[in-house]
Amino acid sequence: MQRLSVLNNQFAHVPVAPPDAILNLTTGFQADKNPNKCNLGVGAYRDDNGKPFVFPVVRKAEKMICDNHALDKEYSPIDGLADFNKGARGSLFGWNHPDVESGRVVTCQTLSGTGALRVIADFLKKFRPGPLYVSKPTWGNHKAVFAAAGVETRDYTYFKPATKGLDIEGMLKDLSSIPEGSAVLLHTCAHNPTGVDPTKEQWKQIFEVFKKNKLYPFFDTAYHGFTSGNLDDDAFGLRYFLDNGMEMIIAQSFAKTMGLYGERTGALHVVCHDKKTAGQVLSQIKILIRTNYSSPPKHGGRIAALILNKPELRQEWLGELTMVTKRMNDMRSALRKAIEAAGVKGDWSHITTQIGMFSFTGLTPKQVEQMVKKHSIYMTNDGRISVCGVNTKNVQYIANAIKDVVANY
Repeated sequence: MQRLSVLNNQFAHVPVAPPDAILNLTTGFQADKNPNKCNLGVGAYRDDNGKPFVFPVVRKAEKMICDNHALDKEYSPIDGLADFNKGARGSLFGWNHPDVESGRVVTCQTLSGTGALRVIADFLKKFRPGPLYVSKPTWGNHKAVFAAAGVETRDYTYFKPATKGLDIEGMLKDLSSIPEGSAVLLHTCAHNPTGVDPTKEQWKQIFEVFKKNKLYPFFDTAYHGFTSGNLDDDAFGLRYFLDNGMEMIIAQSFAKTMGLYGERTGALHVVCHDKKTAGQVLSQIKILIRTNYSSPPKHGGRIAALILNKPELRQEWLGELTMVTKRMNDMRSALRKAIEAAGVKGDWSHITTQIGMFSFTGLTPKQVEQMVKKHSIYMTNDGRISVCGVNTKNVQYIANAIKDVVANY
């Protein structure tokens, strides 16, 4: 029986929104009946059996938390758990860095990295209005998040298709022409979607342009430790900027690096000139959080805080981080080897020179379409794959599919 409405369908005019590109890939993959199907689209670590991986140290920390019956389920403070915030700063800057305790750094626990991005976007819109410059390309959700907050984005050169590497000349040229004082988004490491990062010397060149043009750095830190397995190496650029006197704003996620995807565990940091300014900034960010989601969830924050601040658990985590990074790098090597052994046309060295969770394969949209339709290998339209989806059981199948689409499409 149809229910009668007194107000006559108030939302009949609402159009159906386009599906999220990444989530739509997962939906297609789940519905696919091909036993050889592969999901190379999802940005989440998988083991060699293609299964979600929970860090053993996370299991251990979680048990310690659950066994502690003195812990309550009360609301977190607006800015999150103090121990988590301190640990997040330590992992980012270095455990003994003076800015872990200096008081000039504002830190707030957030709803993972995306939540940090949105709160930062709201803050910039209100207190540092103007365009935000982002790499071309950048993570697919960046522009959507910033647009939703009313922040205009503009591109700067980053990727060179011909070499499938960093276009450092084009990047420095574009950064040099950006209006003085502009905010610029940088990926701390494991650039998404390209898998291409600056070298240490290139980071120094980038810093000099920022210094000369008084540009304001905004570091997105979603994969810290997922490039080399070493937190110091992966944070080189950010720490170089920090140690050379640059104020900055940072979004940080523990989704990938601790496997805390569904716990939504992240942080934002604002490196201010002094402690007084930090207090002013924190007061305003807390208002933005309070009127958005009020306060962050406790469980993931407690897990991360325990791991980050308890030295023995921290060492276990760093060891496990090295293990998963090694598997990703091993799969890069295996995929390149299988592609080259199959005689696929072209230079495929970029598979191993790129780093992190993703690889920009260079496959065209038409070739990607056939990878999905003909071979049930799911990947984004720009040719990006998650190397975590490659394993010893499917690497040959993927290489053969690439050979087919490169030769025929």
